[in-house]
Amino acid sequence: MPPKFDPTQVSYIALRTTGGEVSSSSALAPKIGPLGLSPKKVGEDIAKATKDWKGIRVTVQLKVQNRQATVTVLPSASSLVIRALKETPRDKKKEKNILHNGNMSLDDVISIARAMREADRSMARELKGSVKEILGTCMSVGCTVDGESPKDIQSQIAAGEIEVPEK
Repeated sequence: MPPKFDPTQVSYIALRTTGGEVSSSSALAPKIGPLGLSPKKVGEDIAKATKDWKGIRVTVQLKVQNRQATVTVLPSASSLVIRALKETPRDKKKEKNILHNGNMSLDDVISIARAMREADRSMARELKGSVKEILGTCMSVGCTVDGESPKDIQSQIAAGEIEVPEK
């Protein structure tokens, strides 16, 4: 028989969910059921916390203590890039394999890189490296930066043609 559950213990659960949508309680139940929480209520809390990220897949962290769940959104680089493109939310049931062919400025890329560094989600030592990471994400998402390919801008940063301010 497993040991008795301690309600004061703090446990963290990370989930990937689509912003602004109530995820199915059948997907949440195996993760949060053993902690004594209602999957339906937690699903509604997640939908309320992610309403700013409508239609974009984000990672959500649940902090569970005393049978209370607090929701924190941990946006990934790709979700920040898609949000910066300011596209209209799409219905994920109808539209599959979406190409994000928008354009964003280098300043947007730098601000996203700073946000990733503040959240300790960038592996680079300097801001220049974080900007290159975000440019790689822009490449995989399919958008352009200042009307150019993100790969070209990466090589210009590496060559020193484009200066990335540290502050």
